[in-house]
Amino acid sequence: MHDITDLERRGIPGVFVASGAFVDAAAKQSTALGFHPERLFVEHPIQDRTDDEMAIIADKAVDAIIDKLLMPSA
Repeated sequence: MHDITDLERRGIPGVFVASGAFVDAAAKQSTALGFHPERLFVEHPIQDRTDDEMAIIADKAVDAIIDKLLMPSA
């Protein structure tokens, strides 16, 4: 969360991506930082996934990431 916040404050658009287990933690961290970047949560868990499985997760997420970069929520 700190990295995406830093980039956004420098004018570099980004999207915070994490697995679904971190929805609550991301909300709390955003509030603590006073910054609410675009967020996208992918299926959990990811740590034991194969490269092929991770590629599938990334392929499913990429369009949503691009949409959030091009049309951020107000």
